[in-house]
Amino acid sequence: MAYVLVTGGTGFIGSHTVVELIKAGRDVLIVDSLINSKKTVLDQIKKITGVKPKFIKADLVDENAVTRIFTDNEIDSVIHFAGLKAVGESVKIPLMYYQNNLISTLNILNNMLAHGVDKLVFSSSATVYGDPASVPIREDFPLSATNPYGRTKLMIEQILSDMAKAIPHVRFSVLRYFNPIGAHESGHLGEDPRGIPNNLVPYVARVAAGILPQVNVFGNDYKTHDGTGVRDYIHVVDLARAHLAALKRLDETNETIERFNIGTGKGYSVLDVIHAYEKAAGVKIPYVITERRSGDIDACYADPTKAKEILHWEAEYDLDRMCRDSVRFLEMYPEGIPEDASF
Repeated sequence: MAYVLVTGGTGFIGSHTVVELIKAGRDVLIVDSLINSKKTVLDQIKKITGVKPKFIKADLVDENAVTRIFTDNEIDSVIHFAGLKAVGESVKIPLMYYQNNLISTLNILNNMLAHGVDKLVFSSSATVYGDPASVPIREDFPLSATNPYGRTKLMIEQILSDMAKAIPHVRFSVLRYFNPIGAHESGHLGEDPRGIPNNLVPYVARVAAGILPQVNVFGNDYKTHDGTGVRDYIHVVDLARAHLAALKRLDETNETIERFNIGTGKGYSVLDVIHAYEKAAGVKIPYVITERRSGDIDACYADPTKAKEILHWEAEYDLDRMCRDSVRFLEMYPEGIPEDASF
């Protein structure tokens, strides 16, 4: 049995991708440290697919642990999600971000080479474009980063690019995500952050549920249709399916590395999201306008043409669907997915 190794596979995007892999008939091995996720996600995956994927708890910074994973299991390909991902936190504790995100990736790459694994899909981010000169953003735009989290993504992309030049048999697909939101249509999987959410939609969801008092909208003087920042929000299931398309492409191409924007190509403002969530939840969501955050930009959304043409993938779900699915998850699990597997 040859596995698709999914690092960070109990996280938000990882778990949805595991569901799509299982539905496509792939055997999955999840490796996760569970720092920002729960083991009970495995039960949620089984509720949806009927299959509980193989799971190993490990810290990928531990070189010996990674070596054991590759030695003890037949691995066909890797989808690499694992990593710390909060922009604000990365500014406060940069060394932890560099150590975790870079060393874990190097351990995976070294073991891929040692064990003859030649295909990897990397979870990158639109943060690698920094503050783009224009939108929509194409893959050939200049790259930069404004925070340590973004710089780790940029550094890993450079490492993969250098490897691709030096080692002709490896193949990498770099997926630059925009803003994943939503939840699985069953309601059994969704964005389930620990503590107060960093991201807009889970924060809005908690305000809608009365858990938090109001949404803080950071600035309303941007050069956008309503003055609030515009981003490309993509349904997490659409994003998950892009990974299957990328894996298929790796099986078929001789290209050593390709980079793809994974977004809808549409920009929605903060207020657009709040109003769509109000419509989906049937409640009024209180918000207040506060000062801009340092580093926030007017607008950021993708040109997803390359992914459509080469991966034969495009996003299917609109903002209303994203919000409806998010509401369903919160209604079914108002306090998040339980930690106890005996529910």
